Amino acid sequence: MDHSIVANFYRHWAIAIILLFIGFTVPNESLAQEDSSYELLPAPDIWYNSVDGVRTGVRVRGQIPGTFGDGPHRLNAGLWLGTNIPTHPVSYYLRFTEPIPSISDFGSEGSISLESLYRTGFQQHGITFNKRWQTGFNELNYKELAIGVRAEDRFNSDYLLYQQLWQNQWLYLANATLDLTNVNGLGRYALSFSADINLGGEADSFLRSAAILRQQVNLSERFSLFGRLYTGIASNNTAPEYLFTRSFRSPRKWMNSGLTRARGTIPPSWMQIGNIQVTGGPNLRGYLKNDIQSLNNGTAPLYTSLSTVNMELNYPNPAAKALKNIPVIGGLIDLRSYVFFDAGTSLGISRFEESRVLSDSGLGFLFSVDIPDYLGKSRGLVLRYDLPLWLSHPGNEESFKFRQLFGIGATISL
Repeated sequence: MDHSIVANFYRHWAIAIILLFIGFTVPNESLAQEDSSYELLPAPDIWYNSVDGVRTGVRVRGQIPGTFGDGPHRLNAGLWLGTNIPTHPVSYYLRFTEPIPSISDFGSEGSISLESLYRTGFQQHGITFNKRWQTGFNELNYKELAIGVRAEDRFNSDYLLYQQLWQNQWLYLANATLDLTNVNGLGRYALSFSADINLGGEADSFLRSAAILRQQVNLSERFSLFGRLYTGIASNNTAPEYLFTRSFRSPRKWMNSGLTRARGTIPPSWMQIGNIQVTGGPNLRGYLKNDIQSLNNGTAPLYTSLSTVNMELNYPNPAAKALKNIPVIGGLIDLRSYVFFDAGTSLGISRFEESRVLSDSGLGFLFSVDIPDYLGKSRGLVLRYDLPLWLSHPGNEESFKFRQLFGIGATISL
């Protein structure tokens, strides 16, 4: 075996153990005077990607007993070993959250979070201030603000299916996000805003921001309309992983899911066909196959600005009613049938632009299993099957044609 691989193995194993040891012992010892006990809840974990092979390890949740993830000194950590013994076989994730009592109340916590991760050829280290404001006892109506700084680096491209979507330089970012959801005269709505500023380092400075407005309108007991407005703007020097694509979420966002953060978890051949959509961003779903074909040819269909509208009209589905009637789990399962329409174009203010107004429409079906957390936020699996039967700019194809895609995540979630 290559001696450098062995050296990397032991070095990263030691770093990961030290970080987890710090995370485990600080709450137990330094905070023992404040809290009489502290519990660590381990669970085995197994995953797969092409580089690590079968990745085995353990996840650990730390908390004050009886707080159910809603108390002080919260720990979420994991440590894994890639059984293929690649160049970087050991990976870890560590997040420690400490509430700030002076600005916290029931459902309206303020906190500081430290986060460090080193996995699938990517590392990130940062600190974030979080503040939530909840309206009374209704956890569905709230505002959340997060402000933080982080450093991140793509240090191994072997995990990438499309390497042209990333640069391999350190980024030093300041970021802010604001999320709010409530009910207006039309129904439930949600507004999200995010901004990332690269402060320098090896890569050029840049600014990237996105705003999303989602609105639900109940037309009757059996029909409802979901609408989504999306606008994303980035400066010309923005790193490619933070730019926008027409049909799927920005490459950097792929790191937020275990299904998409490394090649091979979803078979590469499935992705390269152009039938698997990583939902998010502008979400012109009918243009997924065109974008994937560009990636397969070695180019990068990236844009510095895109603004889109996504509409879904839900109609009755007998199978959905049958699922809802299943005892216990019926309330956690959702099946929707809808007609959709997407349209969008660039704003014409930056370098890489889409000059046309693109649109698509068709039929779709969504299946979800949702187990909300203690704040009522969705945790679960969302799968979609969409049929973009019509495209305004189909290229060499007919505008009306049978097309299909399987989506990971909801286009409009409310």
